[in-house]
Amino acid sequence: MKIIKYFFQFLIISFLFFLFKILGYKYSSDLGSILGKYLGPFFRSKKIIMNNLKRVFPEIEIKEINILIKNMWSNYGRILSDYIFIKNLRVSQFDKYIEIKGTDILKKIKDQSQPVIFISGHFNNFELLAMSIEKSGIDLAAIYRPLNNMFLNKTMEKIRVNYICKNQIPKGLGGVKDMLNFFNKGTSLALMIDQRVSQGTKINFFEKPAYTTTIPAQFVKKFKCPVVPMHIERINKYFFKINVENPIYFNEALSIDEITLNLNLWIEKKIKKNPDQWIWSHNRWK
Repeated sequence: MKIIKYFFQFLIISFLFFLFKILGYKYSSDLGSILGKYLGPFFRSKKIIMNNLKRVFPEIEIKEINILIKNMWSNYGRILSDYIFIKNLRVSQFDKYIEIKGTDILKKIKDQSQPVIFISGHFNNFELLAMSIEKSGIDLAAIYRPLNNMFLNKTMEKIRVNYICKNQIPKGLGGVKDMLNFFNKGTSLALMIDQRVSQGTKINFFEKPAYTTTIPAQFVKKFKCPVVPMHIERINKYFFKINVENPIYFNEALSIDEITLNLNLWIEKKIKKNPDQWIWSHNRWK
C-alpha cells in the first residue's frame, strides 16, 4: 500500500535529516551528493531523463548524458541536505552562502509597493528564491506543489512557512482564488513555470508542445503587471548565486499564449546555461 511506502520514506528522510544536523552544512551537502548519485536512479526512470536530454540536446553523446545525469542526482542530494539548514541559511548564514545579483531591483519593487509576478524554474535549490524575495521585505505569496507523500509534505510545509515564505498557496483551482485574493491586496506572487500542469495550455517548450501554466500571462493581461524572472545557480558545491532580472512589461497586444511562449523561451535559455542544475526527471512532454 502507498501509505506504508510513504511512511517508510518519511522515516528514512527523518533519519537523514537527523544525521545531516549532526554533520553540519558542508559535510551533509557532500553526503547528500553521494547519496543522490547512487540512490537517486532507483527512484526515477532513467529512460525519461535520457529522452528529455536527447530532446533538448539532439547531438549529445551518451557519455555526456551520463555525466549530466550523475551531476543532476548529485544536486538532488545536496538540495535534500539543504532543507535541514534552511533556518540557518535565512537567519545567520544568508550572506555567507547566498549572493544576490539584482538587489536594487528587489528594493525598487519593495519601495513601489505594487505587486509583481516572480517566475523561475526548478533550478537547484529553487526554494531559496522565495526566501530571498521575502527577506528583502517584499510582501510575497509562493505557489507550491504539495508532495504526494502526506507525511513528508507536513514536514516540508512547516519548513516553507517558517523559513522560506509565510504565505504558501498550494497549486490547483482553489489556489488560483487565493492568488487573486493576495494579489488584489498588493501581495506579489512567486511560482515555478517549468512543470507540466493539467490545467495549462500546450505551448512550445524546446520546440515541442507541452502543457504549461498560463497563470503569469493571465495576471499580466488582467492587471497589466510586470513579470520578474529569477534564476539560481549552485557555485562550488555549497554556495548560491541568485540572479534577479529586470521586470518585463509585455505589450498589451500579445495574447496569453504568446506571453507564455516568451516565458518558456526564457526558461530554455537558463536550462541550456546549466543543464545539470535543472530537474530532468519529470515527464515534461507527456
